[in-house]
Formats: sequence, structure tokens, C-alpha cells
Amino acid sequence: MNIGALFDSILTVLKTFRFVDVIDIVVIAFIVYSLFKLVRDTRAEQLVKGIVILMIAYLGASIFNMLMMKNLLKTLFEFGVVLLAIIFQPEIRNALEQLGRKNIKSFSFMNRVNRTDEWIEKEKKAILDVAETAEVFSRQKTGALIVFERETKLSDIAATGVEINADTSTAILGNLFFNKAPLHDGAVIISNGLVKSAGCILPLTSRNEDVDMNLGTRHRASLGISEVSDAVIVVVSEETGTISVAQNGELTSNYNKTSLIKKLEEELIPTQEKKNFLSKFSSRKENKKDE
Repeated sequence: MNIGALFDSILTVLKTFRFVDVIDIVVIAFIVYSLFKLVRDTRAEQLVKGIVILMIAYLGASIFNMLMMKNLLKTLFEFGVVLLAIIFQPEIRNALEQLGRKNIKSFSFMNRVNRTDEWIEKEKKAILDVAETAEVFSRQKTGALIVFERETKLSDIAATGVEINADTSTAILGNLFFNKAPLHDGAVIISNGLVKSAGCILPLTSRNEDVDMNLGTRHRASLGISEVSDAVIVVVSEETGTISVAQNGELTSNYNKTSLIKKLEEELIPTQEKKNFLSKFSSRKENKKDE
């Protein structure tokens, strides 16, 4: 084929090219990119390499007419979709959860939480109570694990503990994590500014292979629940008294009361709602002065 014919072929394709074709290409490219991102730097990468090796083996069996191996691999590939769903179940679940969280947030009518001024006040009180409790625990070197529920509902995790449904306070949090209390080893879940459950069992991290060997079960559990949800988790180390925050599979440490309050408010109270609350609060103060 000469260059002129090549250009003619390209022009013919461009003439029949529609806007919907552009969208189609972009969507497919995004899906392929997401799959590569899902596989990269995870255990799935090794599994993909194994699948590629099996495909090469099947090609070799076909070329050299190795009937037994060819039929065996062919049978394996026929059930490949089911096998892939089983093998990649953790990665697929994580990807779908992340996709669901992004989409649900964009539709306000699907958001179950009615973020009124009352909700913001309760959330801010819960943040202050947790920060004050963490500061005391840090000095006393008392271990604690507190989970702030957000969009991803943690009812299944809450069911592993004891239902509380009480307002937050430094007294109740102190009693729950007192080292001789029956619920002190588990996690406390805070939902909508209330202590929802205590003594809850969290999943340990399964993806983060670079976790510091010196980290205990509490820190590994905080990472584990942050990998499968959008929760924000506060951890106080029993050994060092260090205050840490786990989110999206990452752990940041060395918080004090002030920096912890700032971090939790940034993550738990949306910026626009925080501004609306502050403006309404200031207008109420002005109205009281006028009266």
C-alpha cells in the first residue's frame, strides 16, 4: 500500500467518524487504564503474569500439537471468567466500593445523612471529645481505636460489637477504653456524632505489605478498615502514646489535640457546609445583639 492509498483510507475513516465514537474510545481507554491501575503494584499483577504464561503455553501446545495440554488449558480458559472473579475478588470489591463512593457522593438525594446545623454541631462535639480523650490517652499510654463512619456504612462491623447509641463524651470514651473494661480491646464506631457501637472487630490490613513491623494490631486494624471504607480512624498507641490517623490505606502520626481537631474537621465536615454553619452561627449572634 502506497502513502496516497493510506491517506485515502484514513480520510474515509474520518468521514464516517462520529462524536459518539469519540466517547466510546474515551470510555474504553478509561476502563483499560483503570484495569491497569487496579492490577499494578498489587498481588493481581503476579496473577496476570501467570495468566500470560498459561496463554503462551496454550499457544505452544497448539503449534506443536500437544493435544492433552491443549485440551486441559482450553477447559481452564472456558471457566476463566469465573476463576478470575474468584481470584480477583478483593481487588474487584475494592474497585467497586471506590466507584460507588464517588458516585453516591455526587447525588445529594442518595445521601442518607441530613447535614443540618444540628448534625454539624454534634459532629464537631464528637471531634472535640475524641481529640480531648486521645490527648489524655496519649499521656497515660492507653490504647484506643476510634472509627468515624462516613459515606460507607459500617453496620456489619458495628454488629461485631455492643450497641451503645449514646452521645459522645470524654467520660464514656474513657470508660470504654479503660484497660480493665470488657470492651477496651475492640474499636468504637462513631456515626453522625453518636457512639454507635463499642468492642467492634475490624479487618486487619491485607494489601499494605510495607507496614512497619513495630505497629501493633490496633494500627493494622485501622489500616484494614480504611482500605475497605472511607472511614477516618483515630489510633492511640499503647506502647508509645502516639496519636495516629488512618485513611484510605495510609497512616499519619504524631498528632496533638489541636492538629487532630483540624484534621478531623477537614475530613468529616464538608467545606461548604462548614461555611454555611459558620455564617448562620454568626448571624444568630448578631441577631441576639440587636435584641
